[in-house]
Amino acid sequence: MPNRLASATSPYLLQHADNPVDWWEWSDEAFAEAARRDVPVLLSVGYAACHWCHVMAHESFEDPEIAEQINRDFVAVKVDREERPDIDAVYMAATQAMTGQGGWPMTCFLTPAGEPFHCGTYYPPTPRGGLPSFRQLLDAVTTAWREDGARVRGAAGEIAARLADSAAAALPSADIHPDLLDRAAATVEAQFDPQAGGFGAAPKFPPSMVLEFLLRRHERVGGDELPASVRVTCERMARGGIYDQLAGGFARYSVDGRWVVPHFEKMLYDNALLLRVYAHLARVTEDPLPRRIAEETAAFLLRDLRTEEGGFASALDADADGVEGLTYAWTPQQLRDVLGDSDGRWAAELLTVTEAGTFEHGSSTLQLLADPDDPARWERVRAALLAARAKRPQPARDDKVITSWNGLAILALAEAGAALGHPEWVAAAAEAADLLLRLHLVDGRLRRSSRGGVVGAAAGVLEDHGCLADGLFALHQATGEARWLAAGAELLDTALAHFADPGQPGSFFDTADDAEALLHRPRDVTDNASPCGGSSLASALLTASVLVAEPDRYRTAAEAALRSAGVLAEKHPRFAGHWLTAAEAMVRGPLQVAVVGEDGDPARDELLAHARRLAAGGTVIVAGRPDEPGVPLLAGRPLVDGGAAAYVCRGFVCDRPATTVEELTASLLLRP
Repeated sequence: MPNRLASATSPYLLQHADNPVDWWEWSDEAFAEAARRDVPVLLSVGYAACHWCHVMAHESFEDPEIAEQINRDFVAVKVDREERPDIDAVYMAATQAMTGQGGWPMTCFLTPAGEPFHCGTYYPPTPRGGLPSFRQLLDAVTTAWREDGARVRGAAGEIAARLADSAAAALPSADIHPDLLDRAAATVEAQFDPQAGGFGAAPKFPPSMVLEFLLRRHERVGGDELPASVRVTCERMARGGIYDQLAGGFARYSVDGRWVVPHFEKMLYDNALLLRVYAHLARVTEDPLPRRIAEETAAFLLRDLRTEEGGFASALDADADGVEGLTYAWTPQQLRDVLGDSDGRWAAELLTVTEAGTFEHGSSTLQLLADPDDPARWERVRAALLAARAKRPQPARDDKVITSWNGLAILALAEAGAALGHPEWVAAAAEAADLLLRLHLVDGRLRRSSRGGVVGAAAGVLEDHGCLADGLFALHQATGEARWLAAGAELLDTALAHFADPGQPGSFFDTADDAEALLHRPRDVTDNASPCGGSSLASALLTASVLVAEPDRYRTAAEAALRSAGVLAEKHPRFAGHWLTAAEAMVRGPLQVAVVGEDGDPARDELLAHARRLAAGGTVIVAGRPDEPGVPLLAGRPLVDGGAAAYVCRGFVCDRPATTVEELTASLLLRP
């Protein structure tokens, strides 16, 4: 019989709707029930594409005896971390404080007041690897609660107080200047793996924001060659098993240091951020690989993650039929079965599919370590393998539409589509933006997610406002339409009004001042797999400061936000990639290019295409008729001798209008 989760909108919660555990969604009623019964709360946090979440669900939450014990001794609460990142952040801080590490599934035991007293992650059904069994843990928690409840409550209260103090503290600030950015780059470069690419040791996550920072810095300081850290990392990832060599798209991370074996879930945010990097790289190199990867990644987004409503789904699962990687891994015999002996052997050598296997049970992930010597043969083989793979069990899709991740996709598709000449990407970005503004804005306030055209109840957090605003500004630049600029500015105004910390200039909370009260207001200033709320807002504020008619307020707020993360950016740059990306744009102005001309004028189109192809990352580019209503960047920029012109400005200083591609090139290539 389905439990309370049967009416949830989250695919992750729905995965647990048939568990024998009497799950509750996060609610005041759940904690009131725990107080009424005088039992602890078992809080389980995960997400739909999480492999180990599935494992623990199968081992423990589907077990009738374990479920009976949970139902008797606890109130069980299940949370989708992607739907409620605020709850996840609060209790992840507790888990990391107690254990020194974190991850998902996250397993926390709370008092009926929501205060944590024991936290961990995955627990096996039997003792393993130094971990107690889940039943042993349940027994121990129940015994402590019954026999020493006052001490447990007291300790939980002390933990909650320390976590609140830690969350309230802000990092020391530092002014942003080129020397700081150069030192940050040097710190990152010192951790570069020159053989395999990436930074640091396994597991390796795609360092998309750090790569974008290093690309922008290269464009600022110059040099004959791209940094090896960017070139090698992008090539190794694109040719490794972390990238889907048949259908495009990147998996979440590699468990090894050589990008061979991924954790197979494909996340929207990863692919949006990587699309941006590869599209940028495609503009600054003659190597065809980055453009191919950008085009295939965009195709993956549009084909596999786009929803019926026009948004983008959150993820594809790591598992199919409960087996991780089942859809994607191959043996040599399986290749021969599909392709025949000759093509099968050729494909095995090309894709590094060995008899011993590079993955599990003699199977291999597919790697394309070099371009095929026969492209036509490869396309035929690739199509045949894709058709065969489509008959295998397929990973489930988490089809909830998350505001911030869709904002990242809108930005990447609009920016890459404009730069690489793919108007269909820009159109898809506009459709997603229309959906979010129509569905996720409720009474003027942003919601976190929707599913199937039904908006969820969870309020938008800071990253939702920053990422969506940034995406809308990219759409404004790609289309010249004023409505995207206006909508993005409204989001920034809401963020400044409701998320700013009045006691610490430049610092922001991740939840609004009128959001549901948790143990404390979370504030995560580090960029991890995706941009943090503060860095995404700083980036959007900076872009807005050169797009709107009255820029001072946004510029001041952007500078203060970046200053608040200055020490983090210098000392721990791998966890400040998006901060550093925005900072590079700030020290260059940002550079602005306003291209004016009559609609349909080929000269305007030529200047615009050239600006998009040549301008450094972070440059703000808008085209349209002079004094176009609602487009302040075009105000006071007349035609030159009746013809199209490009106005290039750095801060408040502008070059002479360029009327030819040669003049525009000279202006854009000037160093700051």
